[in-house]
Amino acid sequence: MARPRRLATIAPHRPFLDTLASGLLAAAGDGVEALTEQTILLPTRRACRALVEAFLRAGDGRPLLLPRIRPLGDIDEDDVGLAPGAEATAPDLPPAMPEARRRLLLVRLILAWKRKRGEDIAPDQALRLAAELARLIDQVQTERLGFAGLAALVPDEYAYHWQDTLDFLAIVTERWPPILEEQGCIDPAERRNRLLERQAEAWRREPPQTPVIAAGSTGSIPATADLLEVVADLPAGLVILPGLDRDMDARTRAAARADPAHPQHGMLRLLERLEIDPDDVAEWNAAAGPGATATSSPRVLLAAEALRPAATTDAWRELGDLPAAATEDVERVDCANEAEEAGVVALMLRQALEEPGRTAALVTPDRLLARRVAAELLRWGVAVDDSAGRPLARTPPGEFLRLVARAVAAGFPPVALLAALKHPLAAGGMASARFRRLVRAFEVAALRGPRPAPGIDGLRELVAATPGRARRFAPLLDGLERRLGPLARELDGRDRPLDALVGAHVAAAEALAETDELPGAARLWAGDDGEAAANAVAEMHGAAGALGTLAGAEYAALFETLLAGTVVRPRFGRHPRLHIWGPLEARLQHADLVVLAGLNEGTWPADPGNDPWLSRPMRAEFGLPSPERRIGLAAHDFAQAFAAPRVALVRAVRVEGAPTVPSRWLTRLDTVLEGGGQTEALVPAKPWRALYHALSRPERVERVAPPAPRPPVEARPRRLSVTRVETWMRDPYAVFAEQILGLRALDPLEADPGAAERGSFIHAALDAFVRETPGALPADALARLVACGERAFGAALGRPAVRAFWWPRFLRVAAWFLAEERRRRGTAVTASATEVSGRVTLPGPAGPFTLTAKADRIDRLADGGFAIIDYKTGLPPSDAQVALGYAPQLPLEALILAEGGFEGVERGGAASELAYWRLSGGEPAAEIRPLKGDVAALAAAARAGLAELIAAFDRPET
Repeated sequence: MARPRRLATIAPHRPFLDTLASGLLAAAGDGVEALTEQTILLPTRRACRALVEAFLRAGDGRPLLLPRIRPLGDIDEDDVGLAPGAEATAPDLPPAMPEARRRLLLVRLILAWKRKRGEDIAPDQALRLAAELARLIDQVQTERLGFAGLAALVPDEYAYHWQDTLDFLAIVTERWPPILEEQGCIDPAERRNRLLERQAEAWRREPPQTPVIAAGSTGSIPATADLLEVVADLPAGLVILPGLDRDMDARTRAAARADPAHPQHGMLRLLERLEIDPDDVAEWNAAAGPGATATSSPRVLLAAEALRPAATTDAWRELGDLPAAATEDVERVDCANEAEEAGVVALMLRQALEEPGRTAALVTPDRLLARRVAAELLRWGVAVDDSAGRPLARTPPGEFLRLVARAVAAGFPPVALLAALKHPLAAGGMASARFRRLVRAFEVAALRGPRPAPGIDGLRELVAATPGRARRFAPLLDGLERRLGPLARELDGRDRPLDALVGAHVAAAEALAETDELPGAARLWAGDDGEAAANAVAEMHGAAGALGTLAGAEYAALFETLLAGTVVRPRFGRHPRLHIWGPLEARLQHADLVVLAGLNEGTWPADPGNDPWLSRPMRAEFGLPSPERRIGLAAHDFAQAFAAPRVALVRAVRVEGAPTVPSRWLTRLDTVLEGGGQTEALVPAKPWRALYHALSRPERVERVAPPAPRPPVEARPRRLSVTRVETWMRDPYAVFAEQILGLRALDPLEADPGAAERGSFIHAALDAFVRETPGALPADALARLVACGERAFGAALGRPAVRAFWWPRFLRVAAWFLAEERRRRGTAVTASATEVSGRVTLPGPAGPFTLTAKADRIDRLADGGFAIIDYKTGLPPSDAQVALGYAPQLPLEALILAEGGFEGVERGGAASELAYWRLSGGEPAAEIRPLKGDVAALAAAARAGLAELIAAFDRPET
């Protein structure tokens, strides 16, 4: 008869690794050296490290000779031959294809497939597709399937796009295997399978006589399940399952076995394969070893009830009263938003440190939430280890490399250039502080405003017009040319080998990072972040030959996409009692307080989504597991963590302003608690939300009066233009800032020409044309007006935004303007004056006040009156705004005309027409908006209003 297989389990409420370590030490007794003969297989490398720490705790820190501890999930060649004499070495096994090389080779195949179909795709988009293809390859090989039967999955009656998908997947069915053979490699999942298979076969041939314990794995990978089967058959083998529910009745167990979303599904399927009844699986006991019994805790029973299969939820109708112990030390907090959620979690973790020796952990799949919590903990100077690490692209070296590539590839536009030059690693061969001062001065002096022409030459043109400015910034531009110019020449749009682009990129980044004391490499690649960046770039450089050539303009986006999947994990300097774990990292780990956060549907559990390649029926027919299996694994993680000594369940009611749906596990828990008479059980232990907000609430609130500057009357302006009077009416503090404080708002970066600048171009062109062509219009009027426009726009026509957008609009304005001029000249208008300066002096309590103006145009009308015209490229004010005094420009110009204040315009004239000409260049190209009302009355009201304004601001208390 075959020897019965040995399996055990450790209940969820018992710390898995600590229980395992304590049991092994207890079984060894005084002969702890016997531990060295044992081999322990765990799911991940992190679990292996955690077991070493558990042995130290169990042994009270005394020196121990530990067992051989090996990972199953990420086994490599060094882990083969786990038992002496097994002879499971793999010298003939091809190496795994490096991930960067694999993705770039797949990119090459995708680009070729697209070109064959006459379609275009950017390399960075192809790289994202390559990542999905690599994931599909890993899934198929993990399940030990082949691509040979893929064609049979898409019969003619399926939609055409599935036929198209099948054609695309020929990349992995036909083109990929020869490439693997050519490269002398195999896929990582295939290599893992073969290593596990060789180990299983070696132990079948020559079973080790020393103990082999496989702990914590549920056998979700078929090759792992095979090895677990072998371990269970070994003379001294033992498989320890994590949290097997031995209290389920037969009906529930059958339903769970059929439901991939159930937390026990994977283990029940493994037991079915091993032909072992779950009732025959013993509880591992720390003192007695396998074979002892243990009573499930009320919390574990509550989780099992809440997560029972959907097919058996009718049992909830028969629920009796739940014991109070089931919800003891469990609290729930529903936060208003994700920011409050992060703050509340951080406060819970920080409060745990108040108890000596107490450990706490946040468990969440939401990486953004994890980063928020880590940032919140810095409020108290607590640096916490996020097991998922930080994305390399968000570290200083990663950001700097991305910014340098983006700035150079885009042709040094101001926003991208300043982002790179203002990075802390940028120094340009100078002292960092001096370099930053020079860059800021260059920004204010040259880069604010419209976007310059591309390249370093475009930057030189910005400063060339002012000799003093050119001399000041010549060292900066010369340094940029020397340090970044070689990369700019590589990224000029022509095809280049990818390894050459990576090399030029690294050289440029190092050159820009150089200071007057340190080489750039010493600064760029320093620390954990720098080392990770150096390794990632080295891997890219080594794999670059797989892609071949690349257009320089496409390099920056491809580099960012390649960098996106790399993370940095700090090696030391984090808090020993606080942790942030993802669900995978939390498996088998233990903490006194576990905060389960991000408990919203779509986050935890994650939305299984749609497979980009295969529909659900096709996946099932092909043999791939259903997406719900991932939900079952996530449910098992939740159930294990829910059994911790103290648990907090936290979620955000709204995320990014949108309402959220509670996780299905919370909803089920609420239903069970309601049926068990504990609707008010999960109350917060403390008013966490109020406490979090109190952290940012000051002890005392002092209301600050609105600003009321009272400069001396003699410092106040005694001269304003009619346009500044409008500003004076609407926003007097703007006049205070400009006229008294001498402040000027900076123009935005890479702005379209501002309204004022666009207006000045058109004003100058129309002014020049009207001056040059008095009387009847010449036959070549349009050509002459266009020439005036070219002179007015001048160098601005070299700016892409001006040439592409505003110049065509000017041409439409020019056509409309000439048509209007032909109508007016010789009939309604006898003469025109443009850009006419004028002034008038008004009395005030503190002395005379001068009002100035420069009228865009004053036409002498045939009836003896005058028309004052103001060109507007934007929206002109309404009649109501003019009547209320908020837009007094034209009425004040009428006042100056009536007072004889315009140069070259006869005295005693009066305006009979005030009009705005809106010159937008759109549809319509322009329109005339005459002001309604009596012009003389408008001018008189404007004079009275201005006199009141002058009198008010001549009072010291104003």
